[in-house]
Amino acid sequence: MEPTHGTTPLPTTSPLPRPRSVVIVGAGLAGAQTAAALRTHGFTGHVTVLGAEGLAPYDRPPLSKELFSRTSPAWLADELGVDLSTLADEVVLDDAVTSLGPAPAGGPAVVTTSGRRITADVVVLACGSVPVRPAGWESAVTLHTAADADHLRTALTSGAHLVCIGAGWIGAEVAGAAAGAGCEVTVVEAASVPLHRQLGPAVGAHLAGWYAAAGVTLLAGTPVVGVSASPGAGRTAQVLLGAPDGRALPADVVLAAVGARPATDWLAGAVPRDARGAILVDSRGRVPEQPAVFAVGDCATRTDPVWEQVPGGHWSAALLDPDAVAREILGLEPGPGHAPYVFSTQLGHDLALFGLPDPAADEVVLRGDPDGTAAGGWAALYVSGAGLVTGIFVVDSPKDVAAARKIMAGGPVKLDLARAADPQVPLRTTLV
Repeated sequence: MEPTHGTTPLPTTSPLPRPRSVVIVGAGLAGAQTAAALRTHGFTGHVTVLGAEGLAPYDRPPLSKELFSRTSPAWLADELGVDLSTLADEVVLDDAVTSLGPAPAGGPAVVTTSGRRITADVVVLACGSVPVRPAGWESAVTLHTAADADHLRTALTSGAHLVCIGAGWIGAEVAGAAAGAGCEVTVVEAASVPLHRQLGPAVGAHLAGWYAAAGVTLLAGTPVVGVSASPGAGRTAQVLLGAPDGRALPADVVLAAVGARPATDWLAGAVPRDARGAILVDSRGRVPEQPAVFAVGDCATRTDPVWEQVPGGHWSAALLDPDAVAREILGLEPGPGHAPYVFSTQLGHDLALFGLPDPAADEVVLRGDPDGTAAGGWAALYVSGAGLVTGIFVVDSPKDVAAARKIMAGGPVKLDLARAADPQVPLRTTLV
């Protein structure tokens, strides 16, 4: 069922009768928010939540951002007031769903690892993502769960040598936290600058100096060709660098931080997925031609009338998109839109990215001086060939974060770029 891709709208599906039961596959942020949204909008039917991990819902960003300062999970019941024990009729944890298919009497059904078969009027897939660990990298660890964070905290004692492969969001966050805890940290990045894929070379270059300032060694433009157990005494692993470096870096811990992919292998043949494995859904989270199946959060790629294809992986998708899904399930009108949003705390800086820029094609307009010492932070505006701002990246500037969130909420916009480049001009006043 692998579809042809593009920005063509997905086939529409007729509205459902008001359901009496909903099964939510996934007990993370997207799954918990879906249960909360259903109840907020008046659903009184039966809600079942199924989770693969044996823990109540918690927020994942603190696992890396607050690796050493927060040693217990950020429970959603405490952080957001989202308590599945009161929202759902049944919560089943540590029993992963292994298949999705039609029930004999009609409608969808799921089967769990324990062999339990559950039918419902509607199934919402909120199964999240899994970190990428290339074949042969068995000596490297990943960071995705509370157990992963516990392992890293135990292993990364003061003086330990961490080699982090990847200078993306997770890699930079862990590197800065580990260096602050007294570890020796080396970050190896195949691209020429940090966050190359997300921000592009022009903006990413301004982040490179942060590493040395935080006590981290950055090896950019350096591919990794292998990770293996270390032959030397006192080290557990080594990272083999490609040309032109060619060294073998010994390490106490090797962290693979080279991305994530949707946790949807178990859905092969059951729903349309793209090349990454993301479930293709319409603007309100519905799987085309499967009126009783929805997907939301990291596992989905949403076709949006404003942003076109919105891939999972944005924290905002797990936090906010469940409202649209719940409204559609219950036959309600859509709510307000929002811009895709990613935030990060890394190497002593606060970062936020709104929108969906194309770093390979967009022009970059800088707001403020990213290499200067003046307080107040800076920002980068990504401008398409049509003159529309497709994304705003903000560093250390809370006032610009608030303005960027509002500006980008309705999609790409026209700004007075000359005024927007002046940090003394309020960003919110630059709309054309």
